[in-house]
Amino acid sequence: MNDAVSCAAIDRLVSAINAGNVAELDTVFTDDVVIEWPQSGERIRGVENRRAIYSRMPGLPAVTVQRVTGSGDMWVLEADLVYGGSDAYQCIFVFRTRGGQIAHEIGYWSKAFPAPEWRAPWVERM
Repeated sequence: MNDAVSCAAIDRLVSAINAGNVAELDTVFTDDVVIEWPQSGERIRGVENRRAIYSRMPGLPAVTVQRVTGSGDMWVLEADLVYGGSDAYQCIFVFRTRGGQIAHEIGYWSKAFPAPEWRAPWVERM
């Protein structure tokens, strides 16, 4: 599987979520996918559990891709996710792909926070 095909799975994931097309996720993830969300201590195994979770979400976020890096079967997506127009998170997703689909996902979410002023002399503001 070449890099373009593996990276295309991430593009399809972002497009499906932004379109609110939960059914399209069946083309994105393998049937034996494992999705891990360490911050909430949850692991989702398999297509049925993944479908159940996504179909019951109160609302899918708006995803703005910042960067996609990787090669072969390992990819990282850096993105901003906005839930319901107000809850914004900076996110990192680590993907392992197989056959042009996502077989494993680990997702981390963090809300932005103000930098402490004491560090100002040593940092660049972004």
